[in-house]
Amino acid sequence: MNITLPSLDQQARRVVHGRGHCVEGAESFNIEWLPPIMLIVAYSPLTEDQLEALVELLSAEPLVEGIYLQERDQPKAPVRHIWGDEQCPSEIQEHGLRYHVDIGTHQNFGLFLDMANGRNWVRERAQGKHLLNLFSYTCGFAVAAMAGGAASVVNLDMSKSALSIGRANLRLNGLDDKRARFLGHDLFKSWGKLRKLGPYDVVIADPPSMQKGSFLVEKDYPRIIRQLPTLLKKEGVAVLCLNAPWLGRQFILDAVAEEAPQLVHVETLERPEVVQEKSPDDGLKVMIFIHKEG
Repeated sequence: MNITLPSLDQQARRVVHGRGHCVEGAESFNIEWLPPIMLIVAYSPLTEDQLEALVELLSAEPLVEGIYLQERDQPKAPVRHIWGDEQCPSEIQEHGLRYHVDIGTHQNFGLFLDMANGRNWVRERAQGKHLLNLFSYTCGFAVAAMAGGAASVVNLDMSKSALSIGRANLRLNGLDDKRARFLGHDLFKSWGKLRKLGPYDVVIADPPSMQKGSFLVEKDYPRIIRQLPTLLKKEGVAVLCLNAPWLGRQFILDAVAEEAPQLVHVETLERPEVVQEKSPDDGLKVMIFIHKEG
C-alpha cells in the first residue's frame, strides 16, 4: 500500500479515500480520523497482511489512541476494535463545530466527512439567510448555516431520531434551535407545507443514492428539482448533491435543464484535498445553481 497520511490535529476528517482509486492498494477502504481514534471503513474483506500494515501505519501517529474496523460488506456493517484504546468518542469537531457521533450502532456514525467543503461553503454564505435542508440526516448543514449567522433553517428528514440528534447538534454548539424547524416527514407529501414556510434563499438537497421503498435517485431526484423554482426566492441558490457512483454531473445538469431551466449552474465545489477521485464524475458531486427567474 502506498499511503501517506495528512497532518493530524483535533479536527475530524477523512485521511484516506481509497475508494476514489487514487491511492494504490487502498481501493477497498476509506479511513476516517475521529479523534482520538481511526476508523477503517472496509467495503470488501481486508487480508491479515493489509490489516497489520494499516495498524502499523496508523498506530505510529502520536495522536491516535485506538483503531477500529467497520466491515461494510457484512450485514449491519459491524464495527470492531483492533488496536489500542477501546473508548470511542461521542462527539467530534470539524472546522471548530461540534457534532454528536455514534460509532458502531448504525452503518453511518453521524457525519459524512467527505461533505466538509459543502458545509463550509454554506457556513460562509449563510448570514441572514433562510435555508431549507432536505434529507437533513443529523443536520450538519444546519449547524454550519446557523454558525454562519443564518436567520432560519428548515430541516426535513423521514428519520425523527436523526432529526433529534440534529437538534442536539445545534445545542452542542450553543446555537439557537428555536430558529430551526425539524420536520420528520415524507418529502414527496410535504411540498405544500414547505412552500408555506418559504420562500428560501438557499435550498440544499443531499439525498441518498437509493433507499429501499422511499427513494430511487434516477426517478426521484428529477421530481425534487422540478419543485425548486417554487421554493426558491429569485436569485436564490440550490445546492444539489449527488453521491451515486454510477451517475455523473451530467445527470444533474440534464435533470435541471428538463425540470427547472430557471436554474443556472454557476459552480461545482471542490472536494476536500484528500478526497480524490479517478474521474471528476466519480464519488461525491456538489453543484451550485442560481434561480434566475421568478
